[in-house]
Amino acid sequence: MANESVLIVEDEDGIRSLMQLFLRNKGYKVHEAKNGRIAMEMLKEKKPDVVLLDIEMPEMNGFEVCKKIREQTIVPILFISCRKESMDKMTGFQVGGDDYITKPFDFHELDARIQALLRRNDWIVNSEEDIEKITKKTMTIYTDRCEVFINDNRVHLLHKEYQLLLVLVKHPNRVWTAEQLYDHVWGYNSDGTPQTVKVHISNLRGKLYKHSKDTEYIQTVRGFGYRFPETN
Repeated sequence: MANESVLIVEDEDGIRSLMQLFLRNKGYKVHEAKNGRIAMEMLKEKKPDVVLLDIEMPEMNGFEVCKKIREQTIVPILFISCRKESMDKMTGFQVGGDDYITKPFDFHELDARIQALLRRNDWIVNSEEDIEKITKKTMTIYTDRCEVFINDNRVHLLHKEYQLLLVLVKHPNRVWTAEQLYDHVWGYNSDGTPQTVKVHISNLRGKLYKHSKDTEYIQTVRGFGYRFPETN
C-alpha cells in the first residue's frame, strides 16, 4: 500500500497516536483531526482516500460528521467505535458509512478493512471498461466523478446507494439477492446484515422516483431479489 492517504477523526489523543503510528509504518499518508470541525477542514484541504471516523466526539458526533462529509464527497468512511449495538451499526450505514469496526480492534484487521474499502472504491470509480458515462432511459451516470442525473437533475446519493445503483446498472436484467449485493458492495467481512441492502434500496428508489415518477429503475423479483431492467 503506497501513497493512499487516511484521515483519522478521533478525539482521544492516545488512540489517535497509536493509529497514525501503525498506519504510517504501513505506508499510508496520515492526517489527524480531533473533532468534526477540524475534520471538515482537513477533508477539503487533504482530500483523503479513506476516513476513519469515531462516533463519540464533542461538538459533533460521528454520525453528524458523516452526514456532512456525504454532502461533499463519496470518500469511503470506516466507523471506529466502542458502540457494539446493531442499531448503532445500522445507523452508521444509513448515514453513509461504508464499514464499521468496534473498539478494541486488531490493527492488522483495521489495515485489511482499509484496503478492502480502497479496492471496492477503485472498482466503483473506475469502470471495468473505463466508461466515463452510462446512459439508461432518462438516467445518466458519470462514473469519472460519481454523479447521477435524471432528466438533467442531479440525484444526490449516499456512497452505498451509488455503489448499489452502479452494480445493478452494469449488469442489466441480472437478478441479485440481497446477500449477493451486500457481499459485493459491503464485503464479506463487514459488520452488518443483508437487511442493510433493503434499507438502502428503498432509499435509492425513493430518490430516483422523485426525479422520474414514470420510470421504474429498480425492480423487485419476488422471492429472489432485485434487478435493473434493460432498455433499448
